[in-house]
Amino acid sequence: MTLTHLHVERNDDGDVRNTSLPLWFPILLGSLTAVAPVSTDIYLPALPAIEHQLHTSPGAGSLTMTAWVAGLALGQISIGPISDRFGRRWPLIVCTLGYALAGMGCALSQTLEQLCFFRVVAALMGAASLVVPNACIRDVASGDAMSRVMSRLIIIQGIVPIMAPAIGGFLLQYMSWRGIFWGTAIYGALSALAVILFLPDTLPPQYRRELRIGIVARRYVTIMRDPSFFFTGMVWMLQGMVVFTYLTAAPFLFEDVFGLSPFHYGMLFGMFAICMIGASQVNAFMLRYFHSNTLLKAALVLTVVFGLLFIAVALWSAFDLDSAGHLKNIYFWPLTIAMVLTLTPGGAVGPNAAAIALSRQAQNAGSAAALGGTGFYVFGIVATYGFTCFPLGTAIPMAGILFLADVTMLGFVLAGAVRAQRNQSPGQT
Repeated sequence: MTLTHLHVERNDDGDVRNTSLPLWFPILLGSLTAVAPVSTDIYLPALPAIEHQLHTSPGAGSLTMTAWVAGLALGQISIGPISDRFGRRWPLIVCTLGYALAGMGCALSQTLEQLCFFRVVAALMGAASLVVPNACIRDVASGDAMSRVMSRLIIIQGIVPIMAPAIGGFLLQYMSWRGIFWGTAIYGALSALAVILFLPDTLPPQYRRELRIGIVARRYVTIMRDPSFFFTGMVWMLQGMVVFTYLTAAPFLFEDVFGLSPFHYGMLFGMFAICMIGASQVNAFMLRYFHSNTLLKAALVLTVVFGLLFIAVALWSAFDLDSAGHLKNIYFWPLTIAMVLTLTPGGAVGPNAAAIALSRQAQNAGSAAALGGTGFYVFGIVATYGFTCFPLGTAIPMAGILFLADVTMLGFVLAGAVRAQRNQSPGQT
């Protein structure tokens, strides 16, 4: 029994026709999706202390991040079909409680191996907070209305990564790294309590699907073969290349190349996040006048145009190094501005791509959300590895990978539009 309910009207085929969403709904789902960035970012300042106290070599603490990302990828692809079978509420409750217990395990770990194990468990459980909220939104909204709700989630999803490292650094002044993991355990428990008290199950029993390995595998194949999912779903997934390239390359460029302190880079990171959050809110406003497809195309065209500018500035700066072979400080602001312009439209790309990809997946919303989320992290891992394969010291690798991802995403959207136009032409089936 929950303290709230949602009124949802459906068509004869079970898809959403009309719904009235209260203000608390996107806020609650946004706080749940924040579980992943909290667990990713808040403990980063503690990595040196973890390596010292657990008697490991410098850099070994990064294995805990590898364990986390691997667990998220596996967890998302698993929780989607589970939520399609048992509904949204109980899988989310069980997984958030499991995430809280895994956080306790991290706090009590005595070796790096134990910490990595509990990080994997935490990721497997925390993956539900990435998949199920998207499925919940698809259960109660469709089309442009769904894009608006997802744009609202970006506020919380964007603010948390800004605050998490600062909060982690602040907490380390008063407690050990174990206290941070106790904090994530408390956050997980509070999230489970919020779901128990406030979140109704958005998937009615009559629309739930079977859970057998063969059926689930065929369902994933069916989803990927659906053109309405494939073309924009690939955009959703390829966004992982953009996000992870930025997260990997930006600290190196600004701290190692330009010599910014972690504090000043944190301020710059906040500026980037604010711009992308702002773009998502502009997108939510513009959805009153334009459809998601139109705004998605416009955002991607902007990323490609500004991506060309970023490449031009990166090449310009790379051919004008100082006597020591380093980038000159005069290129700091040109590169920063070009990067901001390239990344900012991404705040509109993500919500629109996810909403369009899920638009015809009313019966498979959990599985489709899991597929998109898993692909996001897979492409992110590929981008992170790819960045390390290029010579570093300039902004060229970052600008090149971002441009490749943006052009590819625009290509998928245009290909999808051409296919849709052909299917609507006379004489086509």
